[in-house]
Amino acid sequence: MTQKYHVKSHVKKGIIREYVEAIVVAVLIALCLRSFVIEAFKIPSGSMIPTLKIGDHIFVNKFIYGLRIPYTKIRFFQFRTPKRGEVIVFIFPNDNSKDYIKRVVGTPGDTLEMKQGTLFINGEPVSKVVQAERAILKDIENQEALNLYKETTGQTTHYTLYYTPSYKEPEDFGPITIPPNKLFVMGDNRDNSSDSRAWRFVPMENIKGKALFVWLSLNTEHTFSFLRLPTIRWKRFGKIIR
Repeated sequence: MTQKYHVKSHVKKGIIREYVEAIVVAVLIALCLRSFVIEAFKIPSGSMIPTLKIGDHIFVNKFIYGLRIPYTKIRFFQFRTPKRGEVIVFIFPNDNSKDYIKRVVGTPGDTLEMKQGTLFINGEPVSKVVQAERAILKDIENQEALNLYKETTGQTTHYTLYYTPSYKEPEDFGPITIPPNKLFVMGDNRDNSSDSRAWRFVPMENIKGKALFVWLSLNTEHTFSFLRLPTIRWKRFGKIIR
């Protein structure tokens, strides 16, 4: 009987050890993926409407621009730098405890200027076409005061929002030239975005990654039943971020 007991005890210890090892390996893999490859972020504000809405949960590719030491700004291997038009997540230059998400509109050496609501890059106006179809704005507050456009920034065509001139006069800025190792970023909700127009440039070392797609979207403005649970925007699942 004693021998059988020891055999069972060893078997149990072996099974427990296997489970612990499997959990440790899984945790290490998850940490490596989060640190170097992909990370989840939640959109807390409306500065990127209509591309991204409040309550969108997105995945960010942290590998595309290179590898950095976790919890630092030290990048020990770089594949490439962000291109004009890409949506990036970065450490806010004025507060390193915060992460921001914006669209890159200017890269080092570019000269930017905004005149009467039109963005100029190196003296050329960015293509901007007003959109008559506004279904994308159906749950956007104060949409009657907004004009919806399609703009082409770099190789990327995307939506932008501006207040109508009758609601708010367009603000000019620039011209301004972007220094080396810096980026100029803007929100797609152009008149409701705190971005490089206010606090200037994003250092390259602050960049965390490129936005990929929406994996969950919760609408906290509309709740479900008496439990006050947010509704789910099913149609936004899998939306590629451009």
